[in-house]
Amino acid sequence: MNPVALITGASRGIGRGIALKLAEIGYDLIINYANSQISAQETAVSCRAAGLSQDRNLKVEMVQANISLDKDRQKLIAYARSHFGHIDLLVNNAGVAPEVRTDILGASEESFDRMIAVNLKGPYFLTQLAARWMVEQVTAPDFSGPRPKIITITSMSSYVASVSRGDYCISKAGLGMLTPLFAARLAEFGINVYEIRPGIIATDMTHGVKEKYDELIAQGLTPIARWGTPEDVAKAVTAIAQDLLPFSTGEVLNVDGGFHLQRL
Repeated sequence: MNPVALITGASRGIGRGIALKLAEIGYDLIINYANSQISAQETAVSCRAAGLSQDRNLKVEMVQANISLDKDRQKLIAYARSHFGHIDLLVNNAGVAPEVRTDILGASEESFDRMIAVNLKGPYFLTQLAARWMVEQVTAPDFSGPRPKIITITSMSSYVASVSRGDYCISKAGLGMLTPLFAARLAEFGINVYEIRPGIIATDMTHGVKEKYDELIAQGLTPIARWGTPEDVAKAVTAIAQDLLPFSTGEVLNVDGGFHLQRL
């Protein structure tokens, strides 16, 4: 029986990269998407092909759900229960950027509410639902499988002030507390919880600021002088998924080219 991963926001970008890597190591997948069914289908097809390339016949399902909505979070977990029967890995990846970058002195409450609903409230309560199910699994008398894990993809914006998108930074800073909270609560059940904090990653979300960051990287913004890729983030996920960090929980893995280092 293959392990099962639920990945939110997996139709494109970092989420797609994570799905592909997990497929390569034999995970059945639940591909969550909010809007683009076509992109989600492309991810699913690529994941099935990645599995076959490793002589694995994977079960890959797509589920439309807006994680900011309680009914959609419930639907997502209910689908996973009915179609897979167990869950081994939750990857909280879904998130949105501001529709318009605006100085914090003029930023709107509407944009703030959207950031909090999708980037913070959604992952928090989806993790709650998944964690309850994971505890149910591991405390069953006949449980013998690997211990489930939870990974949340945040951002360097959780600690770097960007005054033109303060609502995004606030949402990611709040999300940074999810991991220590659930790590502390779930440790007694052997369920480890991790945060992966990407830096400047080349996706469609960052395409509009490519020239800006090309110049900053060339000027030495990051010790590893290149853009990150979705595969870089995905490799960190697969290390956790393969239980290579069994004596760590509540940890933050920076996948940022060394941006977080304080240098003189």
